[in-house]
Amino acid sequence: MNKFSTILLLLLFMLCVLPGCTSDVIDTPEYKGKHIVIGIIGEPPTIREGNVSFKKMTFTQLKDLHSLSEYDAVFITKENLPEAAGQEYAKIYKSARLPFFFIQSKKSYLPFTDEELSYDEVPDLSSDTYATGFFQNHNKIQHWGYGLYNDKLSSSNIEDVYTRIFETIESIAST
Repeated sequence: MNKFSTILLLLLFMLCVLPGCTSDVIDTPEYKGKHIVIGIIGEPPTIREGNVSFKKMTFTQLKDLHSLSEYDAVFITKENLPEAAGQEYAKIYKSARLPFFFIQSKKSYLPFTDEELSYDEVPDLSSDTYATGFFQNHNKIQHWGYGLYNDKLSSSNIEDVYTRIFETIESIAST
């Protein structure tokens, strides 16, 4: 085999093998901060962190601002998003001084904080967002969108989203 054939064969090999080196999965460190307690309407997700606990709650409990003080944040899961956008809850999200995270909402935080909009009326606004967060403290409003690595749905990419959410919750608690 001559030198040109060897180089050509090596290039073909690299073209076939190197595309397989890209990954649709991200391996990130776990959240190592303080223990946080999250109220959740829906089923708790599978997470890697041992310093995060979930307490199931109902929409009735959500209306009791006093009981919300036992949580560091509230998660509302996909199957509960239409009800979570009810106008009676918009005032709670804005006055609870607690971050709320809407899991698998493609509609941002708008249907949850605007009393005039229902969940179905708001078009999908961000197809690359797995979870949306909202926090209001007095007149200061913060919101976040958390996407999946390479927009690929996998357990490790979902766990990464939750880790980033936990870090956000801790940063709010420390301010």
